[in-house]
Amino acid sequence: MMAETPGSTGTVTRVTVLDDYQSVAESMADWQGSKHRLEVTFVHDHIADPDALADRLRETDVVVAMRERTPLPHSLIARLPRLKLIVTTGMSNAAIALDAGVPVCGTPSLISPTVELTWALITALSRNLCGETQSLRAGTWQTSVGEGLEGSTLGLLGLGRIGSRVAKVGQAFGMRVIAWSQNLTPEAAAEHGAERVGPAELFSQADILSIHLRLSPRTRGLVGRQQLQSMKPTARLVNTSRAGIVDQQALAEALRDGWIAGAGLDVFDEEPLPPGHPLLAVPNALLTPHLGYVVRQNYELFFRGVLEAVCAFLDGKPVRVLSDGQP
Repeated sequence: MMAETPGSTGTVTRVTVLDDYQSVAESMADWQGSKHRLEVTFVHDHIADPDALADRLRETDVVVAMRERTPLPHSLIARLPRLKLIVTTGMSNAAIALDAGVPVCGTPSLISPTVELTWALITALSRNLCGETQSLRAGTWQTSVGEGLEGSTLGLLGLGRIGSRVAKVGQAFGMRVIAWSQNLTPEAAAEHGAERVGPAELFSQADILSIHLRLSPRTRGLVGRQQLQSMKPTARLVNTSRAGIVDQQALAEALRDGWIAGAGLDVFDEEPLPPGHPLLAVPNALLTPHLGYVVRQNYELFFRGVLEAVCAFLDGKPVRVLSDGQP
């Protein structure tokens, strides 16, 4: 057990890092380089069953959550009386109960990797890179005609920190940039080189529709059957934000029945994506396994920030404490 005095260096603090899929968390920070004695366990599989997760964490003092891969609701936290601290990578995590009586701290993070992946999906979709690569390996040369981006319309559902960066790249490609979100003003859109339009115009005019909103009760299911049916049959949808913003059943139907030409998806309603998921059978969906934030530079920020947060807590001076009222 941890000593009652947070700054004590004589006792062992047991830390469990969840969802270390790539087995890299140990190499991203100097876990044994602090004055505190840390016994760190790296969990390389995903534990979906709440009972199994509670058993795995029963002797843990600190839980480290990688983004929102594993939910930590009230019901789970209540089963972990030894738990003293939760640290999440990044500065927000909708999958953690922030008001469950256990402090939650965050870490620094980069937004540029998500911007980069967004454009990787857009360009790959527009030029049918996956299909052309497969056909080339099969011995076929040039099977499709791509779509150029210059002169086309980039629609942004959300123009915040990430969406505004995506807008700049769209301008560099010579695209017309339009945007909408509930609180976006024409003046704010213009500051980022975009035109603020209404939601109906956003969906009907976009050649590429890219989603950059937080998931909340207000945005859940915002892109549904009506919105997808109103898009051009040549349009493509890209989602590197959260799957819940888009009605997943309607999206699968839209792709299968040709309401839209394709989609680039980095986020899913169930992660890791299970075998047999409907989107796996849709050929015009370019799927990536939630890679938006997965780059070395971000992982170093994440896990060094985790170690800093754990040590600061043990010193009685917690840093980057998240509150339930945070946006």
